[in-house]
Amino acid sequence: MSLEPTSSLAGLDNRMRTIFREIVESYLETGEPVGSRTLSQAGRLSLSPASIRNTMSDLAQLGLLTAPHSSAGRLPTHSGLRLFVDGLLQIGELSANERRAIEGQVGASGRPVKDLLGEASAMLSGLAGGAGLVMTPKQEAPLRHIEFVSISPVETLAVLVFADGHVENRLMTTPDGLPPASLVEAGNYLSTRLKGRTLGEARRAIEEEMAAHQTQLDEAAQSLVTRGLADWGGPEGEQSLIIRGQAKLLENVQAAEDLERIRLLFDDIERKRELIALMDKARDADGVRLFIGAENPLFSLSGSSVIVAPYMNSEQEIVGALGVIGPTRLNYARVIPLVDYTARVVGKILDGGR
Repeated sequence: MSLEPTSSLAGLDNRMRTIFREIVESYLETGEPVGSRTLSQAGRLSLSPASIRNTMSDLAQLGLLTAPHSSAGRLPTHSGLRLFVDGLLQIGELSANERRAIEGQVGASGRPVKDLLGEASAMLSGLAGGAGLVMTPKQEAPLRHIEFVSISPVETLAVLVFADGHVENRLMTTPDGLPPASLVEAGNYLSTRLKGRTLGEARRAIEEEMAAHQTQLDEAAQSLVTRGLADWGGPEGEQSLIIRGQAKLLENVQAAEDLERIRLLFDDIERKRELIALMDKARDADGVRLFIGAENPLFSLSGSSVIVAPYMNSEQEIVGALGVIGPTRLNYARVIPLVDYTARVVGKILDGGR
């Protein structure tokens, strides 16, 4: 996977590119401003501190570097990070072991979709060092069949078969005193009313029927159906955002201003509806999308980055998105392929492994 360089690189000579790369790579590693003397003493540049300082001034005039406070050191601006990521970043491939680890952690079979997506979000957080984000898919496929299977005296498994072929298992608490015959009765009742309808459509029809006392179900079966309708999501087409690993954002906080940025980022994360709208933009992308700081109004104060990719079904239709949110000094070279591969694994699992 590669990112196309931008035309802005054409305005940088070799010296400017080299110094710019050194500053950005140092910032991504340490989060600290970089001074001309530090670059000169590192020994990778055969230039005096004065020559380096003049080039850093030129880069600042181009809007690629900034000097925080009165520090003599420089940091990349959001525009500078964008230029680096698009034109200078070397993005590697995940190793075979890393791919197997992702597949093994996310791909355990038999779990409800929400649990699987929660695991993907937690895994992204652990591997990327930010908070993991997963936008759940809109469930719009009509159902074909449903049945209930007794797992234990207190647990029942609902097996939902959708018209597009995918199957979801939902674990439910068994109503007290539910006889085996009521499982069959509830399954037949729901299969008749759900067939050819989405969950949202069927839920409304069944709730109206129950409100009018027109069902022929016994009390135990009706209790099971009611619990199922309550457990199987919100309004039709609603998407939710699963966030894991926010505590990761507090690691490596070195100064009061860093802590303030993280506090503002937590405020951003709480605005889930806006985050969902941001992640929904992944539907317009062919692969990974990256939003750096002020590029999106949501992060204008916290100065954060979001790396997001869509996940698709077997028809290559986008059904959701996942990614990582964190400070602008995320390890982009690692996180970009990590998000990309995880999105592909999740899409394949949700589509039944096809």
